[in-house]
Amino acid sequence: MTVDGIERTVLPGGLRVLTERMPSVRSTTFGIWAGVGSRDETPPQAGASHYLEHLLFKGTVRRSAAEIAAQMDAVGGEHNAFTSKEYTCFYARTLDRDLPLAVDVLVDMLRASRLDGVDVDAERTVILEEIGMHADDPDDLAFELFAAKLFPGHPLGLPELGTPESIRAMTRDQLAGYWRRWYTPSNLVVSVAGNVEHRQVLELVQAAFDAADGSDGAAERARAAPTLRGGVDVRRRDTEQAHVVYGTGAISRSDPRRFALSVFNVAFGGGMSSRLFQEIREKRGLAYSVSSFVLHYEETGVLSMHAGTSPKHVNEVLKIVKDEIGRILADGLSEEEVARGKGHLKGSFVLGLEDSASRMIRLGKSEVTGTELLGVDEVLARFDEVTLDDAQQVARDVLANGPRAIGVVGPFEGTEVFEEYL
Repeated sequence: MTVDGIERTVLPGGLRVLTERMPSVRSTTFGIWAGVGSRDETPPQAGASHYLEHLLFKGTVRRSAAEIAAQMDAVGGEHNAFTSKEYTCFYARTLDRDLPLAVDVLVDMLRASRLDGVDVDAERTVILEEIGMHADDPDDLAFELFAAKLFPGHPLGLPELGTPESIRAMTRDQLAGYWRRWYTPSNLVVSVAGNVEHRQVLELVQAAFDAADGSDGAAERARAAPTLRGGVDVRRRDTEQAHVVYGTGAISRSDPRRFALSVFNVAFGGGMSSRLFQEIREKRGLAYSVSSFVLHYEETGVLSMHAGTSPKHVNEVLKIVKDEIGRILADGLSEEEVARGKGHLKGSFVLGLEDSASRMIRLGKSEVTGTELLGVDEVLARFDEVTLDDAQQVARDVLANGPRAIGVVGPFEGTEVFEEYL
């Protein structure tokens, strides 16, 4: 497969390798993606994907954690990882000449980790501190309350970090079993962007995987589709500023209407010229930060907005959001809003591809989620093809009938005062 200079090979065992050559740069970003995230966890495993992300940096049979850090520091490299609802990514950014080191270190981490009991206990404390940090952040907490109401009882409604109870109870054997099940070649994707040659990457990756131990079986996935419910949840905090998240379910990442929804979102709250930004911040000065965003999952999605405002203005902000949705459903958008949204998305998409890390993420995320990988010109064409009718119709499809959820953090008691805005 070749799309805009992107090459793809499936190695024996099912490992998928994608590269994009950028001859004008001197860097490379090497990523390994595991097709597992927090939505694949059972209740006793809540937080296992993120826990394991931490542990794989703690040392292998060949390298200690200090040696991993020292080897990357010695070449000025950066290495890190992140966990989401549906995948986990480990990556390293180095000079092009140091790609062999990045490949060797990351594959060694993912395939030959020691997972020592001492490290499991040490990282348990670190993760509990991280959970506490997020619980103290009213932005994060409002999003968690919102998600839990929109997807009640489903992993999509739970935080990627897990709960203090699940993290305290998790054992080394549970984490090792999770690692052996999901970190197999058939469930991994390698994506590389920068000054690289596809053949060189294949040789390096094959050699590194051959040298590392690890499970080679195929993980069986059984993801349950969520049922959207909605409602209000309030967490009392005596803060100077209240945080509110308001939204509903949306469309999946494979839905062809996702381009039209992105255009609508820019008009709704995704830019400084958007309706919510202009009404809430510019015209009325009710919030410093206000925005809307779209998330896509395998079979569903989310359209929501967030604002940080004085507690006395929360009801006014929610009324503006509800009224604006009503106007959109009744009167639609303008041609100018759609044109501005398309221009915004095309510009931000292209500007976001100017470094090797963003291109690596585009490749890997597309492959690990099974989303069609489009060339740059194809993506721009998809945005250009969005019509006013397309944007208005997807807005109606998403906003008209689905359940809505609200998460609020601030000095409030009870949910009744906010239920009228659902």
